[in-house]
Amino acid sequence: MEVVQSTEILHDFAPRLRVYKDGRIERLLETNTVPPSFDPITRVDSKDVTICPGISTRIYKPDKTSLEKPKLPILIYFHGGAFCLYSASSSIYQNYLNSLVSESGCIAISVDYRLAPEYPMPVCYDDSWVATQWVLSHSNRLGPESWLNELADFDRVFLAGDSAGANIVHDIVIRAESTRFSGIAMIHPFFGDGEVNPLWNYLYPDTIGVLDPRLNPTANPIKMRRQLIGCDRVLVCVGGKDFLRERGMEYYQVLREGQENGEWKGELEFMESKGRGHVYHLYKPECEEAKQLLKRVAQFISNKSASHFLVSLEI
Repeated sequence: MEVVQSTEILHDFAPRLRVYKDGRIERLLETNTVPPSFDPITRVDSKDVTICPGISTRIYKPDKTSLEKPKLPILIYFHGGAFCLYSASSSIYQNYLNSLVSESGCIAISVDYRLAPEYPMPVCYDDSWVATQWVLSHSNRLGPESWLNELADFDRVFLAGDSAGANIVHDIVIRAESTRFSGIAMIHPFFGDGEVNPLWNYLYPDTIGVLDPRLNPTANPIKMRRQLIGCDRVLVCVGGKDFLRERGMEYYQVLREGQENGEWKGELEFMESKGRGHVYHLYKPECEEAKQLLKRVAQFISNKSASHFLVSLEI
């Protein structure tokens, strides 16, 4: 017997998500997914690796024949999508990571965390933490993934993400208290906009609202600077017309003030793409501003001066 789907909408979070009364979830911005592959244009290879049930990664490495050094900086990347959209296999992220790995010469691990609302937050944070631990467990060269054992430089570990992924980056740095990261790149970070966010409240049932430290870390500037003490360099990128620009600017300003008063001793970089909206670079990678943003993030990762001993985390 044919099952008739409900058309009655229970929650409407357009243009991202709709929830129907029968429990059906409709993702309105879902993109095509693609398998891992060798990309002949960027000469970057990729493969999928399952960490544990429900959590996987897509790993990228540049063509080994073009490498000057036997060990590559590590980039752990967290995709965006309001915690409820996209995946590591989405075509926009496959294309972006291919280009970023080619430009920076790093080995990248794109984390495929489970999405809300099927897996209510904070599952995405916990999955991302497990994936980070898994990557760092290879620092003794005895881990299960050969690409990490053979190619990765665990003295140069970077975290990066866009939108919700940048929010996850901040959470990872806070959890990894005993670990020093060479740097984090926050691309159009999602930290709310000062208003009640119905989608956030729905996806994260246990949130405390606009003052939730995961949603709004700048609400407590002193605590935020102390939490980022294990991060040596921070790059904050915003879009001039991004609806989340102001919170990204606040994140930068809090760290800048920390530099001035000695509460945070890391290096701070900033980039604004004038006239561009939220994560425009994923949808218009050929525009000049997107190319400039890609180069800036790649240069941040390939900077050889940021090298610090990294303490491996236990799983």
